[in-house]
Amino acid sequence: MTETLSLWTLFASSFLAATLLPGGSEAVLFGVIRLHPQQLGAAIAVATLGNTLGGMSSYLIGRVIPQKETIKGLDWVRRFGAAALLLAWVPVIGDPLCVAAGWLRVNPWLSAFSMAIGKLARYMIVARIAI
Repeated sequence: MTETLSLWTLFASSFLAATLLPGGSEAVLFGVIRLHPQQLGAAIAVATLGNTLGGMSSYLIGRVIPQKETIKGLDWVRRFGAAALLLAWVPVIGDPLCVAAGWLRVNPWLSAFSMAIGKLARYMIVARIAI
């Protein structure tokens, strides 16, 4: 697989893994780094960007859910605000946190920043294991 195609595949995998759809972008990142170690920085950046944008799509879903609905993750987001989204990468709880942040109208820039920091940290750990 070419370097460019590998990065596009990683982006798509990372984006989809952060939505309500199942997926595991860590394995794809690991494979890209093993196949193309010279793309280490680009791979981490692409995975972080894709996963953050996927998380923001869940945030946007939360924005359109009627306010009369009950959303999981509300207590955490109410308590910690955008900082709760540092955990957006965690399986099972990450998606509801992103949706709750959108539903509560948490600042989208702070939400994206918090998501990106948490996701970047996770991908850096995966990259360290891969090299």
